[in-house]
Amino acid sequence: MPSGASTPNGLPADLRPVPNPAYDAWVASFRERAVAQGITRPTLDVAFRGAGYLPGVVTRDRNQTEFSRSLEDYLAIAASDERVQKGRAALARHRGTLTALEDRYGVDARIITAIWGLESFYGERRGEVPVISATSTLAFDGRRGQFFEQQLIAALRIVQNGDIPAAQLTGSWAGAMGHTQFIPTSYQQFAVDYTGDGRRDIWSDDPSDALASAAAYLQRNGWQRGLGWGGESPNGSLQPQAGGPRFATTANFRVIKRYNNSDAYAIGVGHLSDRIGGAGPLRTPFPPDANGLTKTDRISLQQRLTARGFDTQGADGVIGSNTETAIRAYQSSRGLPVTGTPSQALLQSLR
Repeated sequence: MPSGASTPNGLPADLRPVPNPAYDAWVASFRERAVAQGITRPTLDVAFRGAGYLPGVVTRDRNQTEFSRSLEDYLAIAASDERVQKGRAALARHRGTLTALEDRYGVDARIITAIWGLESFYGERRGEVPVISATSTLAFDGRRGQFFEQQLIAALRIVQNGDIPAAQLTGSWAGAMGHTQFIPTSYQQFAVDYTGDGRRDIWSDDPSDALASAAAYLQRNGWQRGLGWGGESPNGSLQPQAGGPRFATTANFRVIKRYNNSDAYAIGVGHLSDRIGGAGPLRTPFPPDANGLTKTDRISLQQRLTARGFDTQGADGVIGSNTETAIRAYQSSRGLPVTGTPSQALLQSLR
């Protein structure tokens, strides 16, 4: 089965365990280190039953820094119309819980909702990769071996403490878990049993524990009650994309970065929270991209390609692999050089 093809349980084939004797030997040696740190042998037996080496985890770890989006593209995804609409609905649906969390932790309910939206699309994308397999694969691989061994130990403690059965301990390919995508060590430090059932359950359909955990994380990292994150400002000192909007930020902006140390992420959370609260889009337009196209041009290009039968899988103005594939197919059909690169000339040829 080709890499990326789906298996019956919905995971890509490369995220299913494959035989790897070197990984097996590493696990055998790791088990002794885990026991020395208080993990019981029965916990290890249960946790590693069915676990294994996931080649796709290593591939994704190697490739994750190869493509860096502009702020304009990032915000087109992070604060898309769909994400804003779903965020407003989620805030309304869980207003009682979110308001209570705002009272308890001082974190704006819209900020909590925005983090939920960015991390898991309001719970729709919590991740299905077994965390024990993912973290053990990355610990064995060694690029960030010590970090992921710490995550693996923390994941085993979660199982040992009875928060969730090992078979249900799932998350992203890098081990981030649940509605708010906590890594295992963050879970150990900050997760909250908000519902009072004795389990800090960030995985279930009920997001209460996960939302409380995100609020607790921000509060314990210095969130200041009543202070906004910042916002667009002509005199702001932060301009992540040359020629684009400027932002003035507060101490709470830096707290958001403790969740994910990225200016784009923190702006995405702040801007999405504003949009969920009823604010409009950013006022300052972004300049044309390196290919001379504005966002309006890119949307038009996607719409025209799709209308011609070269489906870009959406028209959001973000040029990703689907759009590049459609461009190549169109170029090939017209006998043009096949580059997959958008341009004004390409746009004009589609009129």
